[in-house]
Amino acid sequence: MTDPLENFADDVRLYVIGDIHGRSDLLDRIVDEISRDIEQQRGGECLTITLGDYVDRGPDSRGVLDRLARNPFPTNYVALKGNHEVLFETFLRDPSAGDTWRRLGGLETLVSYGVPVNELMLGKGFESAARALRAAVPREHSTFLSALKPSLSIGGWFLCHAGVRPGVPLESQRLEDLLWIRDEFLNSTADFGKTVIHGHSPREWPDVRPNRINIDTGAFATGRLTCLVVNGERGRFLFTG
Repeated sequence: MTDPLENFADDVRLYVIGDIHGRSDLLDRIVDEISRDIEQQRGGECLTITLGDYVDRGPDSRGVLDRLARNPFPTNYVALKGNHEVLFETFLRDPSAGDTWRRLGGLETLVSYGVPVNELMLGKGFESAARALRAAVPREHSTFLSALKPSLSIGGWFLCHAGVRPGVPLESQRLEDLLWIRDEFLNSTADFGKTVIHGHSPREWPDVRPNRINIDTGAFATGRLTCLVVNGERGRFLFTG
């Protein structure tokens, strides 16, 4: 497979989408918004990036992965990994992780794959649920999840799910921090070397700081899925609501 980044210049127009969390309806709408924007901008070199957390909490995690695995965007596409994809994959390998996952939106994901959750709601039946989920997950979903990238650096931007650890070079960041970090990153005023575009920490509206831009607007609860459009040093937003 050709690397979609192989021939892209640093000034490519980026469409960066925040945490989707099972809202396939909002994903469809943001795809339409991107398509309209590209028409209005009269094309140009474009790349779409999603920042992870495709599953859990919202009602249609399976539908989200169906769409993303086939690239629904009118551009080349790079998918990054979120902590909820880690929870999903961990449960498939180790059902005992289900007690944590069920409290973080995993029940909704299981239901979207047709897996009964009555016992899980009582803290039981993790082994049988994991077996049922393994049987229900299509191969293209597994292939998509296994290919997710931890981060992306392009032009003056560094993209990841959660953020970066201050004081650590971008190229040396640990996967755990890229997927899970919060307070140390969110409270930092450090210059990270590039502007970090991230999700993971929901806000009502995008949070734009000198060193970072948070585009997780809690789509599963607010109905607002956010796409940041950047070209060079300029940025603007597309929303579903």
